[in-house]
Amino acid sequence: MKLRFTKMHGLGNDFVVIDAVRQAVDLGPQQVRFLADRHRGIGCDQLLLVEPPRIAEADFRYRIFNADGGEVEQCGNGARCFARFVVEQGLTDRREITVETAAGLIHPRLEADGQVTVEMGVPRLAPAEIPFQAEAQALRYPLSLEDGEVEIGAVSMGNPHAVIEVEDVATAAVAEWGPQVSGHPRFPQRCNVGFMQVVSPQQLRLRVYERGAGETQACGTGACAAAVVARLWGRCEERVAVDLPGGRLYIRWAGEGSPVYMTGPATTVFEGSIEV
Repeated sequence: MKLRFTKMHGLGNDFVVIDAVRQAVDLGPQQVRFLADRHRGIGCDQLLLVEPPRIAEADFRYRIFNADGGEVEQCGNGARCFARFVVEQGLTDRREITVETAAGLIHPRLEADGQVTVEMGVPRLAPAEIPFQAEAQALRYPLSLEDGEVEIGAVSMGNPHAVIEVEDVATAAVAEWGPQVSGHPRFPQRCNVGFMQVVSPQQLRLRVYERGAGETQACGTGACAAAVVARLWGRCEERVAVDLPGGRLYIRWAGEGSPVYMTGPATTVFEGSIEV
């Protein structure tokens, strides 16, 4: 099976994007792992499939596969790349689209300056909806690790996140704590782990360990989750800049019951074809 693909990135969080509207695509986990392999395949953090919608309200269906071959519910940087891809490829002439994901509908909009804004939906805070094992919803949860205990905020942005506040992201124990928190038994579907430094009420710094991918240059849903947790903790304002290793995202959240809006770049790197 020969597939056309486009390589894209959002702040260094990189993707192989495949058009499953105009070509037949049938990929299993082994093939996804091959495409994501940086030595033998194309190389990416996630593979994105652009499919026809299954419901009348949507323009497209968006599926996301991590580098380990597992399918996940949501990816914010990928959503921005998705929106740019369908416009650049002539799949739509609309600047704002409605996209079906495993986590529900999202609404990306291509801005005049080339940036992309995505309405990421209302964050889910109830433990059962994250999912996270806890007796009751709380602002902070203690979590036992191999070498001690950490305090986290837990939220779903369509995918589960744990957020840990640190004094300095440069020295945060991402490699040590990331896998432990991500695979913790209290997160039955694993989670993405954000290490958040509050610089000011208008600025956060963040590193994210993503389930199935490890630490990435940027994580859009992770930036949203960090902004939500920081606001719930009284640590940031409604609008906040989130600086990740790959660059800056802008997050806006009015508070509980409101959707989160994320704005940032999406970049096309190259196109090609590959035998799978």
